[in-house]
Amino acid sequence: MSRRFTLAEAQSLIPDVDRLMREAVPLKTEYQEAERAIQSLHERVMLMGGMLVDRELALAGKARRDAAAARLRDLIERIQEFGCVVKDLDTGLVDFPTLFRGTEVYLCWKLGETAIAFWHGVEEGFRGRKAIDQDFRDHHRGDRAQ
Repeated sequence: MSRRFTLAEAQSLIPDVDRLMREAVPLKTEYQEAERAIQSLHERVMLMGGMLVDRELALAGKARRDAAAARLRDLIERIQEFGCVVKDLDTGLVDFPTLFRGTEVYLCWKLGETAIAFWHGVEEGFRGRKAIDQDFRDHHRGDRAQ
């Protein structure tokens, strides 16, 4: 069972999650660019039936990709250690499990938002986001809430 948050508990993590996601989002792009460069070199070698490869350049590209992947993995793990669910690295989307009227749902936060203002069902995803209203505030709970 994953951790379940109250709105206040999840909100208290936003500064840390925001900082980590601000680093992770561009790292994903860096990883993808390095991977594309490696694939492009590989395709050129295959199309030309072999060619003289700049070994230093190829190794530097792989090192760049691997470093970005390792750092990205570390950042995602750090966010998940809080109990959050990283949903989308392109937009910086993070969910926080909670219970609403006895059903597991997610408090939903996106990079750039100053506060958690939405929730959605586990199967609904981002498109199913609903504004947090008083009914939700009154009937959701985390692990320690009574």
